[in-house]
Amino acid sequence: MSTSWRHRAATHPKALDLAVLVLLFAVTVAGVLTTWALASGPLALWPGIALSAVACAALHWRRNHPLPVLAFTASCAITVGALGYLLTLLLMGPLLVAQYATSLRMPRRTGWNSALIVTGCVVVSGLVFPSFLDSVVFAVVNPTAWILLCAALGGYRRVRREYAVARAEHADRQREEEARHRVVQERMRIARELHDVVAHHLTLADAQAGAVKHLLRTRPDRAQEIIDRLPETTAAALRELKSAVGLLRQDTDTADDLAPAPGLDRVPDLVDSCAATGLQVDVTVEGERCPLTPVLDLTAYRVLQEALTNVTKHGAGRTAEVRLAYTFRRLTLTVTNDTAPDRAPVPPGPEGGFGLISMRERATSVGGTFHAGHRTRGGFQVVCTLPLDMPLDSPDESTAP
Repeated sequence: MSTSWRHRAATHPKALDLAVLVLLFAVTVAGVLTTWALASGPLALWPGIALSAVACAALHWRRNHPLPVLAFTASCAITVGALGYLLTLLLMGPLLVAQYATSLRMPRRTGWNSALIVTGCVVVSGLVFPSFLDSVVFAVVNPTAWILLCAALGGYRRVRREYAVARAEHADRQREEEARHRVVQERMRIARELHDVVAHHLTLADAQAGAVKHLLRTRPDRAQEIIDRLPETTAAALRELKSAVGLLRQDTDTADDLAPAPGLDRVPDLVDSCAATGLQVDVTVEGERCPLTPVLDLTAYRVLQEALTNVTKHGAGRTAEVRLAYTFRRLTLTVTNDTAPDRAPVPPGPEGGFGLISMRERATSVGGTFHAGHRTRGGFQVVCTLPLDMPLDSPDESTAP
């Protein structure tokens, strides 16, 4: 069927159904005329044509009432046989269409039961009426074969439809599950970003406030200097918080005011913010620096930021060492803080805290490794190794803020 005919059939279903019924009536009348012409004795022509017309007209309701239509067309076919006509394929056209529609729209058990009942009625009537005794093939085999074949075709078409519907529903469920999984992953990533931003800057602000309280009476000049730098810390927190929350904006919102994702180029600012709280950070770079992909650059910065935040919160000493070691295949970040001689080391929260979990997830998400723990000679150390041969088209890059 060409595209134009398909379009006409879709836009004019009633006209198409009427054309099919008219064509079926013509075929059935051809079967009546063929039997009437080849009959050895006289046959009533007009009753056969009338019964064929009525049976074809009843097929109009085959979709909404398949069983009553099947019973009616079977009665018409048996009546035509009683008049002396041979129930050929052409003459049984309305009955076969009704049987196909019943097997297509009714449950499997109902379709096959109706087919067996109709077949039995037609066969019994063929054996009872004397006009059928001349040919056992037309009386038994022919009706049985065609009725059961139409029932099988209708059942096959019904199974195909049910299978297509089941596949569509399964595909919809898979798409919903995949979308739900992506939403959960995105929420976890945003929660991790918010934790990194809020924990780092609020820890610095809290440390600065504590330092001001301690130095306000003894060294008011130093306290004033810290107070002057406190707005910078809070402003940086607000900027990064706005950038992270901006991920939740709708697609129609503008994103011109969203800051780019931070990277290792902002390590000096990170060191300065730590210095404002009294934590001295020494940064050492080994090897030749190489450009990083956005996701690796963001991961390295967030791990370094979280590690220094933990030092500020839990470190017993006031110094930390950061080592960035570049090799051909990997970048190793090491953050070490020594324990003061007169203070015992304090563990970073129960079970390592959420910060360590966040750093480990970030490292493993890009194929890296992460290790954190107390050193044998005192202090705490964080070691993160990131692969530098990560493909530029990695799918993780598309999720970087």
